[in-house]
Amino acid sequence: MLKYSFLILLLLIGNGCSTIGYYSQAIGGQWEIYRKSQPIEKILANPNIQAPLKQQLTDILKIRTFASEVLHLPNNSSYTYYADLERPYVVWSVFATPALSFKPKQWCFPIVGCVSYRGAFAETPTQDLAKKLRKQGYDVYVAGIPAYSTLGWFSDPVLNTMLGWSQADIAGLIFHELAHQQIYIKNDTAFNEAFARTVEYVGTERWLARYGTAKATAAYKLSKQRSTQFTALVLGTRNQLIQIYKKTAPRTKKLAAKKAAYEKLRKQYLQLKQKWGGYAGYDAWFAKDLNNAKLLSVATYQDYVPAFRALLIELDNDLPAFYKKVAELGKLPLKERYAELSNRSASLPCTSSFKVTLNSKL
Repeated sequence: MLKYSFLILLLLIGNGCSTIGYYSQAIGGQWEIYRKSQPIEKILANPNIQAPLKQQLTDILKIRTFASEVLHLPNNSSYTYYADLERPYVVWSVFATPALSFKPKQWCFPIVGCVSYRGAFAETPTQDLAKKLRKQGYDVYVAGIPAYSTLGWFSDPVLNTMLGWSQADIAGLIFHELAHQQIYIKNDTAFNEAFARTVEYVGTERWLARYGTAKATAAYKLSKQRSTQFTALVLGTRNQLIQIYKKTAPRTKKLAAKKAAYEKLRKQYLQLKQKWGGYAGYDAWFAKDLNNAKLLSVATYQDYVPAFRALLIELDNDLPAFYKKVAELGKLPLKERYAELSNRSASLPCTSSFKVTLNSKL
């Protein structure tokens, strides 16, 4: 199953192009979360709480403590509250790219800078925006999002949208979101998301090593293996398409090659699915149109994970030292930042789960 989370500061938007309606839904959505949030300790003290929810929330408090004490992530009230929003996602986000490019359309806001997606607390506004962008010729992808970070400006609660996952996946999601609070670099979505994904992976591995059962650990490893293979498949197609788009050729010829590449990706997925014994966790992702924006949503999270992993290994797996070095990288000019990451990715052993083209920003 493909998982997404995002960092969003919907209340701090000051974009002159934003509409009053967008401000209204942003304020209303954040207020709903605040209004429905209750301290987990208070919920656990309720004798009428259902046993499954009680166990999950008890585990989450343990995960939250682990995040600060072992992973050295921010120690605050985030994820010590719970809110049931009575819907499957907390926000919906739009990704968009040109038809023959992977350069993301960006939306720029004060404080957070520019990001490669635009979110809303309801699905209708994002679908309306997606429709407009498609009319303008963009490839568009709309994703439902189970969690997001306000970068520490508010106490981010645990949401019902997160509870359908395994304990290991919930732990990873919390580690991911707290990583955004730890370090956030303006105007660099790929850097931020890959850093947070790295902390998610490392944190979950350490959590399982300390608290995981053999069954939970095996399930996580299998899920991670499938995720890695899926990602390699997607990024391989992305890199192939980048080369197609770079060629000097008529637009019609490029579009035909693009269509063929996506057809090939579907066939490759069916072959991979057979190797998985019919596991269908990614079927929903492949069921709808494949396009550049959809592939971008995967690349945004994964492109630089190998480089961050290499950096952590270089620092003897010392997380505080890792955070310090990542913050230093974030202060470098963009080209220098990615040159550093590229060098570290190249130093990875050939046993790495997959190789990606780090500097393919088209």
